[in-house]
Amino acid sequence: NVDFELRPNEILALVGDNGAGKSTLIKILTGVYSADQGSILIDGNPVSIRNPRDAQALGIAAVYQDLALVDCRDIASNIFLGREPAFGFIVNKKKLVNDAENVLKQLKTNLSSATTTVGFLSGGQRQAVAIARALSRQGRFIIMDEPTAALGVEEAQKVNSLILDLKARGSSIIVISHNLVHVFSVADRVFVLRQGKRVGTRQKCDTCMEEIVAMITGAQPADCD
Repeated sequence: NVDFELRPNEILALVGDNGAGKSTLIKILTGVYSADQGSILIDGNPVSIRNPRDAQALGIAAVYQDLALVDCRDIASNIFLGREPAFGFIVNKKKLVNDAENVLKQLKTNLSSATTTVGFLSGGQRQAVAIARALSRQGRFIIMDEPTAALGVEEAQKVNSLILDLKARGSSIIVISHNLVHVFSVADRVFVLRQGKRVGTRQKCDTCMEEIVAMITGAQPADCD
């Protein structure tokens, strides 16, 4: 019974306590799980998401909390992991690096070279690589799971700037986060789950952190005035 809506070119924050159902919902949208019932529509048309390939074909890209990066390989290889340009069985390294650097330029990151080994990067830089990979998949809908977790203040601000840049490029973004300060710095709307059910959705301009915390916990509604 989760009625979920993502609008064109918006940042929607998905919040809720541990066990609220956030990860399950996202895994349904990315094809990891199959929905038991109901329907998924894109542009008003019903779609079938049976596996992650279906989701990717529909323009749904996810950046998970563990980032799923290969530390011993360079940035370019991580961005196009499994999709490397090649001549037969031989990877076209020059095109790989050029394509990766073009993606990084679009994101306006501070990563100087696509040939840098990922294991040498900071937390914020690693997050930027994972975001670049989602962008390289032509992600129309980008899902970000705890994108600022375990980052310092400065690096978290840089990641939030990347999220806003993705919106400026026309993507619709779902941000899952426990950090309401970061949520309120980027989100247009806030969607709250509690115990596997939708509690409600609020426009950021019409709510406050106290009300969102009350919705998450089931406490008495807070007064935002």
